[in-house]
Amino acid sequence: METKLRGIIPPIVTPFKENGDIDEQLLRQEMKICLDAGADGLSVAGSTGEGPTLEDDELVRLIKIAKSIMDDTQPLVCGIMRTCTKAAVRAGIAARDAGADAIMVTPNAYNVLVPNEEGMYDFYSTISKEVKLPIIIYNVIPQNTISAELYTRLLNTTDYVAAIKQSVGGIQALYRDIMVSDNKGKVFAATDDMIFSCFELGAAGAISAILSVFPEESCMMWKYAGEGKHDEGIRLQNSLYKKWQSLGGNQFPIRIKYALKLLGRDAGYCRSPITYLPEEDKKRIRESFLA
Repeated sequence: METKLRGIIPPIVTPFKENGDIDEQLLRQEMKICLDAGADGLSVAGSTGEGPTLEDDELVRLIKIAKSIMDDTQPLVCGIMRTCTKAAVRAGIAARDAGADAIMVTPNAYNVLVPNEEGMYDFYSTISKEVKLPIIIYNVIPQNTISAELYTRLLNTTDYVAAIKQSVGGIQALYRDIMVSDNKGKVFAATDDMIFSCFELGAAGAISAILSVFPEESCMMWKYAGEGKHDEGIRLQNSLYKKWQSLGGNQFPIRIKYALKLLGRDAGYCRSPITYLPEEDKKRIRESFLA
């Protein structure tokens, strides 16, 4: 399945009920919307899916729901966002046993616990040895970035580190990952507002929130990139730029869910404490999405 880790892999929102329980009906709807649009796979429990709020048993539920509506050619990526190696290994094994095809592992984020590069090497190499499932490094923590050099070292010295999702540092960091690693692994794009440009630079695909909000347009941009249709891809990227800019800021999942509501899709509630979106933020999103 590692060879199929490519293309459009939307990170699905996790719809919650008002009491904080997962709303499985709405979750299935969101998954189906993305798959029907032509997505190559799905990702659960990432940042868009409020992964840090999910327990291991909830990761298992998300995986089993996703696998029940996917076919055997479509990879399922599960996010692992934990504060220590032991917890990440435990969550990774739970995801593997539930049927995940790969895990997307975030560096630990708590500021006083951020290790040096050797600590992060131990983190990912230990997960590789213990979980034995393809690993996508989720490079998203500003105070704990994974350098292109460390990524390349992990590619060359572990059995299961296979890719990186480049979310911090923008399109320049994505290009550096590709160049330093000599394109040995797979570099996934997550610069939402320049996603087509990332494809043209050689990204192996994307695992990025814009794919979940605009799945049809994202699949089309991936197709255009593969066909060398630069003008068509740039035109579509440009058409989404202002909409995406309106979603920036903290409490990202609640902004995404509000945007989906404007598009006629019920993505449920966010899990506490992400419970309130100021009216001025709603107004900005409405003005952009309904223009």
